[in-house]
This record gives sequence, structure tokens and C-alpha cells, in this order.
Amino acid sequence: MEASRSVDNRIDYSKQALLEADAGEDPIVLFARWLKDAEDDGIPEPHAMSLATMGSLTISCRIVLLRFFDRNGFVFYTNHNSRKAMDIERDPRAAATFFWPQHERQIRIEGRVAVVDSGTSDGYFASRPRESRIGAWSSDQSRPVENREQLEERYSRWIERFGEGEIPRPLHWGGYRIEPVRIEFWQGRPNRLHDRLAYEKLNDGGWLRTRLQP
Repeated sequence: MEASRSVDNRIDYSKQALLEADAGEDPIVLFARWLKDAEDDGIPEPHAMSLATMGSLTISCRIVLLRFFDRNGFVFYTNHNSRKAMDIERDPRAAATFFWPQHERQIRIEGRVAVVDSGTSDGYFASRPRESRIGAWSSDQSRPVENREQLEERYSRWIERFGEGEIPRPLHWGGYRIEPVRIEFWQGRPNRLHDRLAYEKLNDGGWLRTRLQP
């Protein structure tokens, strides 16, 4: 029997507004403010973002964690042999989305992705919990594995190999920076007349802000 279900969970958003006078001209400043709001209010996984990349045949999307951002872009880390990394090597264009339903807010980021320098990746890797560092060595991310037991055996072997010693960053693991060319902020409003402000990067490094119809 084919399962089917109609979903109609309508919410009339009304918590906040996004007006030009409050948003300002710099999307990075606005992003920092919205992220801090999410952190301060205890929103679960406020740094989680969906990352979309172009594969050889299809577009692929998954959740990754933002680990750093500044005016140069938004940084996440992964295995260089993972599917997302292979996608980026083939086509560096990517998009990321943050969604904080408790604040009725969404941020969309579009740009090109570049590998961060090895020193930056080394520094972040050293800050990770020891178990996560061992995990980076033991997992051939996105590759098939026979079963869960085989994965745990690989992890155990790497624990034995490193013992109590230092765990260096594997060369197949590092950071990527989304260098934005477009950032759009969405604030839910009543009657589906949502606020949408889009910022597009200019050649001089500034930003052009435009209000979009919902």
C-alpha cells in the first residue's frame, strides 16, 4: 500500500521584523548579530548549515557545522576525499543555508569555495577532542563499509596506534571557506509578507542591498 499524507502546519510568523534601518549595509555584521541571538537564546545547533554542492549528475545537500567566519567567508571542515569535497573540486560553486525556526529567521549564502591554508586547518584540528581527531584518521568518509563492527574496529586500531601520543592532522582532512558573493536574510512576517534583504558583493568589495518581495 502506498503511503500518503497531506501536511499543512501553517504558522503566522510575527515575532520580529527586518527593516533596512536595523539591518545596515554590511551583511557580515548582520550575520554575526543574528548568530549571536541564536547562541544567546540557546537554539539547538545554531552553527548547523545545509551545504549544497554540484555533483557529477545531481546537486547534493547535507548539514555541516560552521566553525569560523569573518569578512573573507564561512569556514567548515571535512575529509578531502568526501563526496562534498569531490564536488567542490569539480565545481567550486556552493550554497549554504541557516534556519533558526525559533526566531523565524533564515540566511542563505552563495559563493565559491576555497581550501583554507594548512596552518589554519592544523590549528583547528588541534583544538578538537582527542576522540574526534582519531575519528578523522579512522574513517574513509563517504566510502562503503561492510558493517558497523568494521568501522569500530578501524577506530580501535587507530587508538592503539596513537596510544598516548600526539595526533597530527591527516593530510586528507582540512578546512574549506565559502567566499560569499550573495547573502540573503529572511525574517518571517504576518500574512506571508516576509522581509527579505539580499546583499550582493560588488567589485570594490562593498555590498549592494536590495529588498525582495516575498
